[in-house]
Amino acid sequence: MPRNALAAAALALNALVWGVSWWPFRVLHDHGLHPLWATTLIYLLALAGLLLVKRIGWRGWRQYPLLWLLAAAAGLTNVGFNWAVTMGDVVRAVLLFYMMPAWVVLLAWPLLGEKPTRRSLLRLILAMTGMVVVIKAPSSPWPLPNSLVDLLALAGGFCFALTSVLLRRLSQCPAESRMLAMFGGGALMAGAAALLGMHLGLVGMPPAPSAAWVYLAMGVSVAFLAGNLALQYGAARLRASTTSLIMLSEVVFASVSSVMLGAGEWSSRTVVGGGLILLASLLALMDKTAQA
Repeated sequence: MPRNALAAAALALNALVWGVSWWPFRVLHDHGLHPLWATTLIYLLALAGLLLVKRIGWRGWRQYPLLWLLAAAAGLTNVGFNWAVTMGDVVRAVLLFYMMPAWVVLLAWPLLGEKPTRRSLLRLILAMTGMVVVIKAPSSPWPLPNSLVDLLALAGGFCFALTSVLLRRLSQCPAESRMLAMFGGGALMAGAAALLGMHLGLVGMPPAPSAAWVYLAMGVSVAFLAGNLALQYGAARLRASTTSLIMLSEVVFASVSSVMLGAGEWSSRTVVGGGLILLASLLALMDKTAQA
């Protein structure tokens, strides 16, 4: 297989892993494991495997203190996304999560010194309009959504954008340290959120270990590690615009799989609003291609 084709296949694999990740989280939830506890366990297992292979992951932490912020951002990304797709309509949650291009416009200025252009502001307006269309039902309050799932998806997308910007800021940092921050942050932030949720009465105690769900959690950990390695392999060999375009296929994988299995639906509001959000993403890709 040609090198570029193999890299594209690796990126598609990563998009597939994340696009259908809602399903095992729902199965684990059916066994009594809240998505926050599931995320904590899955990332602890992945982190343990990573530390066995990458023993030098801690070396860059003193030189790059922003790794701590990366850990928090990556961890909160998983808290928002995994909780949202487990408890709500998957199509709606994924589309709101992919408000990322709008958040990047706002975050790249203070963190990377990239001032917004007219085109980036247009993308921001398009994505924000799409968000309003998706979440603004006639009976819902304004300006904030009244759904916890919507808030989780939006917050997860914001943290995903922050993660993306920080990865660019930390481009000189060893890849092992970045991976350690992302997987460690996933376990730490999900665990902290689960304990806080228990205190507030939103999250129950995790069930006793059972083969019915423990093996599934281990399998998801392996899949997430494989997806991360595939992302690093593909992203290192293809142009950034190509990488971003292939990663958008995650929306397709999530939407098709959830609609087929009855975990999501395409309402008229979702179609129109989601179209605007995806249009903003595609315009961002076109700008990247023109600059490359």
